[in-house]
Amino acid sequence: MAPSLVHRIRVEAHAVWLAVRDPRTPLTAKLFGLVIAAYALSPIDFIPDFIPILGLLDDAILIPFGIWLFEKMVPAALLAEYRAKAERESRLPVAWGGIVIVLVLWALLVWLVWSVAVMIYD
Repeated sequence: MAPSLVHRIRVEAHAVWLAVRDPRTPLTAKLFGLVIAAYALSPIDFIPDFIPILGLLDDAILIPFGIWLFEKMVPAALLAEYRAKAERESRLPVAWGGIVIVLVLWALLVWLVWSVAVMIYD
């Protein structure tokens, strides 16, 4: 059975994240890859997933487009190496600790923005 779109996007985003951390990756690709990987792996989207049709468009269009652009910036052999590693690692158990850390960081950011907004408008 062919892998689902969600699985492929997850593996590709993970491969981008791995490639970004490699010193052989060009600097411009690293910067662009950080944005793509952070957006793809973050639980928060520009368009929330609960909005019918539009909520899934960012995952189905923006992320693959960003990964495609990233592919153009990185040597093919390097990306193939990290795709294979990301595919192997996709079969490992989920790291719930990492998920909790990301959610706590987002909550802190929201709290910070809210606190600043309250100070400004009081």
